[in-house]
Amino acid sequence: MSAVPPGFAFRGPGLDRAELLRENPEELNARWPNARVLVVDAEGQARFHRPSKETAPATGAEASPEDVICTGARLAAVRPATASLLGLDGDTAWFVLPHEALDEPLPGRLGVREAAATWPALPASALAQARALVHWQQRNRHCGACGEAVVFGKAGYGARCPGCGLEHYPRTDPAIIVAVSDGPRLLLGRQASWPPGRWSVLAGFVEPGESLEQAIAREVMEEASVPVHSSCYSGSQPWPFPGSLMVGFHAVGEAVEPQVSDELEQVRWFSKADIQAAVARGELKLSPRLSIARTLIEEWLAQQG
Repeated sequence: MSAVPPGFAFRGPGLDRAELLRENPEELNARWPNARVLVVDAEGQARFHRPSKETAPATGAEASPEDVICTGARLAAVRPATASLLGLDGDTAWFVLPHEALDEPLPGRLGVREAAATWPALPASALAQARALVHWQQRNRHCGACGEAVVFGKAGYGARCPGCGLEHYPRTDPAIIVAVSDGPRLLLGRQASWPPGRWSVLAGFVEPGESLEQAIAREVMEEASVPVHSSCYSGSQPWPFPGSLMVGFHAVGEAVEPQVSDELEQVRWFSKADIQAAVARGELKLSPRLSIARTLIEEWLAQQG
């Protein structure tokens, strides 16, 4: 199993999604007893059997993959209908099971953010995938066209309405996150709900009929009144809170005085020296390393020499 990856969370490696297996219930049933299974509740937390008192973690945040992930045979003799295939790691199948499907609740709880901070890349990525998939299933139990209860299939990755025949599939909401620079300065903003001193790069959801580049220009203008002249792709991050894809960019913005919007409490330009001095004094808290936002900031700092 790989070590905790550098940079932001959930970027890989992930499981082989094994799409062809989703239509093969006999093979899925055969793999179930030895499969690795994640149990996820309605709040998006991983649920698990607590180990013995001698080895039990003091808090859920200290739980390891070995604490949280169990075999299919430990949960059920046969594969439950609500167990969804996450994919394969070599010959080993991984599934997610909604916590509500169990007869007895599991006492252990672990959030995806806490797992991503300490877990190796593969199980952390699998847990993010599991959380997003279960969230979609729980909020799409009825057809959006006619209201009939849907029937899930494709090992959890599809649903069909028996009333109107409409097919439903998991959705991902794209969002841009962008480090805007005028050359020597980086544009950072903060929301009122954030901890004191927390600043980050700007972000926003992509609207229908909009390209990623158009979304960057619109969001930066809406949030800071700064025109964007150009942008270039940096990387992407699955963001299962609940089901987004953060697409990261660097952009060149016009060197104008930013204006705060209703979405942000403050927005301003920072030089590299400003950031380093404020961080050293404890006045500036950058985005946590869990997020691609921190990588974008660090990439810009490195570009400054």
